[in-house]
Amino acid sequence: MGRVCNLCGHSFSTRRGLGVHYARMHANPKPQAPRSTYRYHPNLTALPCDAEGNFLPPDAPPPPRDNTKTFDPFPHRPAFHFAELHFEKMQQSRGDLDELLRIFAAEKALETGEEASSIFDSAEHLHATIDALPYGECPWYTFKIRYSGPITPESPSWKRQEYTVHTRNTLHVAENFASSADFKDMWDYVPFEEYTGENCRRFSNLMSARWAYKKADTIAEDPATHGAMLMPIVLGADKTMASVATGHQEFHPLYMSPGNVHNAMRRAHREGVQPIAFLPIPKAAREFADDEEFRIFKKQIYHAALAQILSPLHPGMTTPHVMRCPDGHYRRVIFELGPFIADYPEQVYLSGVVYGWCPKCRALPDELEDIGQPRFREHTEQLLRTFNHRDLWDVFGVVDDVTPFTMHFPRADIHELLTPDLLHQLIKGTFKDHIVTWVNEYIYLTSDSDREAKERIDEIDRRLAAAPSFPGLRRFPEGRNFSQWTGKDSKGLMKVYLAAIAGVVPAKMVRCLAVFLDFCYLARHSEHDTVTLEVMEDALAYFHELRTVFVETGVRPDGFGLPRQHALVHYVPSIRLFGSPNGVCTSITESKHIDAVKRPWRASSKNKPLGQIIRTNTRLLKLSAARVEFSRRGMLQGDVYTAALREVGIEVEDRQLLKEQRFIALQEAQDADGHAADGSVSLSERPGMSYVLCCMPSLMSILDSRLSIEVLSEKLEQPGLLELIQHFLYMSIYPDDPDDIFIDDLPELPLRLKMGLHLSASATFLAPSELCGPGGMHREMIRCNPTWFKEIPRYDTVLVRVDDTPGMRGLSVVRVRAFLSFVFEHVKYQVALVEWFTTDADQPDPLTGMWVVRPAYVGDIRSATIIPISSIVRACHLMPVFGNTPLPLDFSFIDTLDAFKAYYINHYIDYHAHETLL
Repeated sequence: MGRVCNLCGHSFSTRRGLGVHYARMHANPKPQAPRSTYRYHPNLTALPCDAEGNFLPPDAPPPPRDNTKTFDPFPHRPAFHFAELHFEKMQQSRGDLDELLRIFAAEKALETGEEASSIFDSAEHLHATIDALPYGECPWYTFKIRYSGPITPESPSWKRQEYTVHTRNTLHVAENFASSADFKDMWDYVPFEEYTGENCRRFSNLMSARWAYKKADTIAEDPATHGAMLMPIVLGADKTMASVATGHQEFHPLYMSPGNVHNAMRRAHREGVQPIAFLPIPKAAREFADDEEFRIFKKQIYHAALAQILSPLHPGMTTPHVMRCPDGHYRRVIFELGPFIADYPEQVYLSGVVYGWCPKCRALPDELEDIGQPRFREHTEQLLRTFNHRDLWDVFGVVDDVTPFTMHFPRADIHELLTPDLLHQLIKGTFKDHIVTWVNEYIYLTSDSDREAKERIDEIDRRLAAAPSFPGLRRFPEGRNFSQWTGKDSKGLMKVYLAAIAGVVPAKMVRCLAVFLDFCYLARHSEHDTVTLEVMEDALAYFHELRTVFVETGVRPDGFGLPRQHALVHYVPSIRLFGSPNGVCTSITESKHIDAVKRPWRASSKNKPLGQIIRTNTRLLKLSAARVEFSRRGMLQGDVYTAALREVGIEVEDRQLLKEQRFIALQEAQDADGHAADGSVSLSERPGMSYVLCCMPSLMSILDSRLSIEVLSEKLEQPGLLELIQHFLYMSIYPDDPDDIFIDDLPELPLRLKMGLHLSASATFLAPSELCGPGGMHREMIRCNPTWFKEIPRYDTVLVRVDDTPGMRGLSVVRVRAFLSFVFEHVKYQVALVEWFTTDADQPDPLTGMWVVRPAYVGDIRSATIIPISSIVRACHLMPVFGNTPLPLDFSFIDTLDAFKAYYINHYIDYHAHETLL
């Protein structure tokens, strides 16, 4: 149900969404961002104007909006939330919803003794009320396309058929995007250059990169556009299968997003990306399916549909169009076709190149190891005027029967607009489909038999299964031995595969994978600058040098003519053009498929489902737009029950307000202090159990219901627990004293020291490249539980700060054996009992690039101490240095952190670890 954050005004469809937002953005004050210098475009300055396009004086307020506090057409707030819950989240069938409403009406009739009705009379009544919402209004319409060549009675059916395109008016969609108050703090109005130092430029969101600034320069050549706002139109298209089992139902949605919106908003599951059309998917009988004429027609209808769908934006690409913006002001807007999000097959369709060629450069298919001269619109047009069909196809890789849709729009160049695709080019493509496959092929080539090869691959799978648990890590209990792979599976494999193959394949092959992973993780950053882009270029060059191992070993005798892997050479130039790739990646459109296609399809009757899918999307967009508008008007404060009680005069505690006041107090404390910590660690609110530590065993007869410290020591397998606690207290009270302490100097503990034993703690830290986005705080759980999920023990490893040296040299690895809390002399202590690891060298392992640690011992006993939880930075993941010894067939990951002599500190476990541990 709808929630609004009173601190920043963003709205959320669920309470969980609001809670996640609080944790990432407000619960922990964020460190101040480094100072930057900005250079904004001097001509396209997004000056406010009135509704007729007349510029306003500086500092003029925006025109007032309608702030009437009414939930029309819903009778009240509970009715609106009921519609949200059942249509957006639960997605009940009409029959089930009708039955539920009758149950509510029956209960009401029993209470009143009269005929009664529920919140809605029926499912049809609920749907009609949603349809009556005036917000987010942008109806769908259709147009038809057909083959325009000669047709005879013998012509195949695809020539005689009409193809229907369902679309929305893209101009109205752009107006709805721009007028949404939800984007108020996540919208760039003017292209800019950001510098963090001398000659060090930062690239993040689209408007911070070169493409937007360059287009603004071109547009500004017309003085009539000065003072206007550039609005890039980001597009994405990707076929999706709703069901293979039921009629092989396939859909081809087209998505749109304003380029002014920050990447974090586009990646979030909100309305930063919306479906604007469903493209036709021509089908032909088997005998005609491979005909060249049919293949050309499919591309022609694709581009004709795109050109018509986007045609409402065409006038606004040369003449400014006045519309309202997220801050409430009107502005004169110039539209520009922006980046197009697509995987390689779709890029081939879009660019009009021959399959197997690069859609961005002129490198030959058998020379894709290097970057070629760039393709661009004027060059392609000249080729079409100069060469015949066969030369265009064979020599230049151009399909002359297809005119890219961008040819119909000013300044648009499809070759330039194609974006990097992290999901299909890096993760699924180069990593899983190439490197992982090549490793397996190498093993088969170098084994004496298929049986031996399978045994070696099974050994890698057992190593993958031995990976310790970690927050967000997709485990592989049976290795990779399953058929249906998702993007999440491939991402999970990337995190642990390097350590698993070390010792099984040649060192150069291991190093090749490590360098590729570095490039991949760098590409995923939410922000790049001149320095990181140079590091990416070096990493890519080194990867190209090392991948020759697959040629040398006979795995790739023909080289690397692979379009998806070739695309890596375009990453750094594309980042300079469009900013971070994670804001223009196909993972965004694939995620959107779930809400826009797959869930609506499941809720449909499956009989001609497209119309039902479109109707569901329309209602979802209306509900979302209504939630934003009601939030802007201040009508969604607190939860629905608290608001209802207050409306009838019953005063109750507003828990959301109290939470927000606590966040404000934290922020004010940071502002007064002048800085904030990079993170914090807190224990679970309630201890898993409490003990009264009795320092004198003779008291056991009196306190037979309490546990002595000896019992707790035995439970924690730490016989020196009492001395460890005393030593910690001494060092806390006298931090400047020498480390050599006489036992008589240790503080005496009270006879009955109550101590809490906690099963978990949460670490919160700044992690801009994780899902929380730039400036967001990431929260992860650290487990210390003898019966995790009531089954297995789990004792996580963490990083602790030992000095101020940057990176791993200022950190150490410990394994948490217990989280404890107690009060001593009126001071509350929150501590951890930990076992230490020592680094194996003063630099990372030269093969894998990961630091190696070994368990620390004092004699034959693991080195253990008590440390304050404030010294913990975050959790870390250790992967064993497996060596050459095979794992037992029944080895369990539960024993991994106890069974090996050395471990890699796995900085590939997440993007924050990769950024901080190198």
